[in-house]
Amino acid sequence: MSILVIGATGTIGSLITQGLADAGAEVKALVRQAGKRAFPAGVTEVVAGLTDVASMRVALASVRTLFLLNAVTPDEVTQALITLNLAREAGIERIVYLSVIHADKFTNVPHFTGKYTVERMIESLDMPATILRPAYFMQNDRMVQQTIQNYSVYPMPIGAAGVSMIDARDIADVAVAELLRRDKAPTALRRETLELVGPHVLTGASVANIWSKALGREIAYGGDDVAAFEGQLASYGPTWLAYDMRLMMSGIQNFGMQSVEGTVEQLQTLIGHPLRTYEDFVREAISEA
Repeated sequence: MSILVIGATGTIGSLITQGLADAGAEVKALVRQAGKRAFPAGVTEVVAGLTDVASMRVALASVRTLFLLNAVTPDEVTQALITLNLAREAGIERIVYLSVIHADKFTNVPHFTGKYTVERMIESLDMPATILRPAYFMQNDRMVQQTIQNYSVYPMPIGAAGVSMIDARDIADVAVAELLRRDKAPTALRRETLELVGPHVLTGASVANIWSKALGREIAYGGDDVAAFEGQLASYGPTWLAYDMRLMMSGIQNFGMQSVEGTVEQLQTLIGHPLRTYEDFVREAISEA
């Protein structure tokens, strides 16, 4: 019996696949086309589409443990609900689902509410799952690194409410730990939810200051204009996604992205090492530029 990773070709999924392979687990990676990506030795590709029920039934056969990560797409909820229903049908009782922090608060943000709908399904059917709720990924800022370095502006309008950004590698480490814990358990474990946050609370101004120190010159915070942010995203991507991201940034400005006291310590105990800092991320990003 194997662990199936859905979302294996993305940033988080590929890290999880590698981590599971390093731990000696029997891993299957769901792909839409075979042979387009190199996986670690011992990882088996499984070709299926999340809305192709017949192929998903085959993919879920002989699977003991499931990791589910859905990309932000217009049919994200349909993909997730079909997959989880088919997992129940296949008798899979060890599941880790990647949601998002404050999915229940950001009620006007499509991909947040979509993930919360999936959480409600898991809860209402009492599925044996760990729901991971990560905050803003540090790696999101790779997309604007060129802007930061070329124009001396940090353009992400994250505001001043406070965001506990988390490194994608720490998210993956938690996911691997939970997948292995559930996979090795003699019986299905109870459902639980973990909020995933980084070690420090950041604001637009403090992030700009970190980049300033790392680069040795002044980096300004670009401000809280979410309309301009939407327009920039819409200039090179789908307008529905740009608007979704605008609504998310408004939510971050209003609510922030922080967890309860003690969460950082809980996560560090779970993964066995300190959570990576934003300063570490920036130094690494600059060295690799």
